[in-house]
Amino acid sequence: MTVPTSRATAVGTAAPHEWLAARLSLYLRRTPESIDPTVPLAEYGMDSVAALSLCGDLEEEFALEVEPTLLWDHPTVEALVRHLEQVLPAAAPAGTGTDDALADALAPARDPR
Repeated sequence: MTVPTSRATAVGTAAPHEWLAARLSLYLRRTPESIDPTVPLAEYGMDSVAALSLCGDLEEEFALEVEPTLLWDHPTVEALVRHLEQVLPAAAPAGTGTDDALADALAPARDPR
């Protein structure tokens, strides 16, 4: 599998939530809006190679130490966002708006009820 790349997601050019939404979109070959945050990413075709690549991308982009089991431990966008909201505010520069913006950008299908 070839690792997808995009100029829009180059290091330092996008906010964390935009970067993750774009990265998942590339790996899953879907628009961010078409990804239901409650459906396991494996059901969209996220395989082990793509999952490990995403872990590496997260480490490289945000200087995080990511376990290779990240997407198995947090298999949905919703679960992944909750986890990243816990680790990114400490690692992300101030003013990036990581908390709410990350959840909003990655969960367009979330039911407001």
